[in-house]
Amino acid sequence: MNNYEKIVENYLDFCSSQKKLNEKTVRAYLTDLQQFGNCLSSMKLTELSTAELEDYIKNLHRHYKPKSVKRKIASIKAFFCYLENHDIITSNPWAHVQSKFREPATLPRIIPLDTIEIILTLIYKQIENGKTNYRRRNAIRDAAICELLFATGLRIFELCNLIPDDVNLYEDTVFINGKGLKERILQIGNSQVHDALVNYKEAYDNEIRLCNHLFVNQQGHPISDQSVRRMLNYYTNLAGIKQHITPHMWRHTFATSLLEADVDIRYIQAMLGHSSIRTTEIYTHVSMAKQKNILCSKHPRNNFSICPNAYISN
Repeated sequence: MNNYEKIVENYLDFCSSQKKLNEKTVRAYLTDLQQFGNCLSSMKLTELSTAELEDYIKNLHRHYKPKSVKRKIASIKAFFCYLENHDIITSNPWAHVQSKFREPATLPRIIPLDTIEIILTLIYKQIENGKTNYRRRNAIRDAAICELLFATGLRIFELCNLIPDDVNLYEDTVFINGKGLKERILQIGNSQVHDALVNYKEAYDNEIRLCNHLFVNQQGHPISDQSVRRMLNYYTNLAGIKQHITPHMWRHTFATSLLEADVDIRYIQAMLGHSSIRTTEIYTHVSMAKQKNILCSKHPRNNFSICPNAYISN
């Protein structure tokens, strides 16, 4: 292991133990820093110049989309702040690098509400009519996961990291430890969501107590985000749904549905755990897209049979 690799290893340990970043974020940092290290070759961290960092950014733009470039730059910047704070470098070469750039706005992809209803209906039918106990038991867990995702707008890592005490079914609340250790509490506002969680906790009581995670797989281990993705793919394929549905799209749909129901955006911001209202405002663009569709298709002016050209004289 060379010196750079050792420093990165220490930094990632710091991210896990001190900053309490989740495993997925730490893995992303590792990928970004390994990629950066490959471009250093024999150069030392203390020898890097502003020009060399700017060249690296240019190279990133040639190979990645702006959102990925932004994340990679943020990873490396955070690393250099660590280096400076721990006296590994005497000055930070990023201090004079102009790394801000316009990132094209991409609208969050949402799931049509009738599609969510189809998926939930299919899962409940599996609970009732599943051919094997294994399938019925899986469906009990899958119903609880999908109901909770849609009821609360949880991030997938937040859902996978829930422990039994985080969900209080006497008060119908969910305690969430979100990004950057920001905590929030959400209310479960639907009796069927409550019942799905009660049924799940009863069916998986032993496994939950043994692994101390709320959602578990059939082997009694904490469920992974990949397992949730596979589960969603299974039901969408079973229902013949062509849209590719990810866990994060349930979060987008949760937020967009509330916005379209005239819920104040600051309440939505708090429920999503966004530190900045600007992050939440992306959902207003989705709402505007729906507004345009409504006005183009539903406004009564579209039914007028007037030919303007007939009244224009030469």
